[in-house]
Amino acid sequence: MSNELTTESAASPTLKAAQVYGMAALCLALGLAIGYFFRASQSQVAPAQTSNAASPAVGSAIGGQTRPSPGPMQQPLANQPQSANVAPPSPHGVAMGGHMPSLEEMKQMADQKAAPLLDKLTKDPNNPALLDQVGAIYYATHQFKESAAYYDKAVQAVPKSIPMRTKYAISLDRSGDVDGAIAQLNRALSLDPNDANSLFDLGMIKLQGKQDAKGALAAWQQLLKSNPQLSSDRRATVQRLMANVLTTMADQHAVQGANK
Repeated sequence: MSNELTTESAASPTLKAAQVYGMAALCLALGLAIGYFFRASQSQVAPAQTSNAASPAVGSAIGGQTRPSPGPMQQPLANQPQSANVAPPSPHGVAMGGHMPSLEEMKQMADQKAAPLLDKLTKDPNNPALLDQVGAIYYATHQFKESAAYYDKAVQAVPKSIPMRTKYAISLDRSGDVDGAIAQLNRALSLDPNDANSLFDLGMIKLQGKQDAKGALAAWQQLLKSNPQLSSDRRATVQRLMANVLTTMADQHAVQGANK
């Protein structure tokens, strides 16, 4: 990932390391946004008719090929705008009556949008399509804990759905539960050890959430090794992230050596 990771001689590598970590956050956001963009073709739940909400789905920039998911979730999501799976907008990026909505206002928007779906859930509480779309609404409005709660229920309804677990994982990650996110991705990989999206997401979250560069590299190496069908641009994306991580690690070692 793009981690554009004292004497005057030591100051330069230290500054570079700071720049690297600043870029890390940007790269994570970009990587996740790319992932959302491509997941539309991979979502495996038939939609409720009343919602056009985006579903969070990470890593599809890498594994954009459609693969049937085990279990009952076989119908692709319909009614999704082309950009539906892009990372949700910042609360500062949506105009609302001439001003930018606060998180509380976005929560009210989400509650209003989700209301008809929640009404349907009272009659069919384990419907994975409804749960998916409610989770997507709360995710898109930055209500990540609520989103994770609905994806948790969806995963319980369709435990073999890898796409649903990745959605659950990224909601957990964005809500601050990094360990929970990693656990869900590992569960997805227990169903398919070579799933490109799960491996990509695992690397991103290990790097950004756990500062585990070696773990990120291992996940991405497995991704490249087990997915020879990746398009050249997606393979290049992973290779570029790996190269940046290796550069950052080398810079850190250089700083440590200079300090010693």
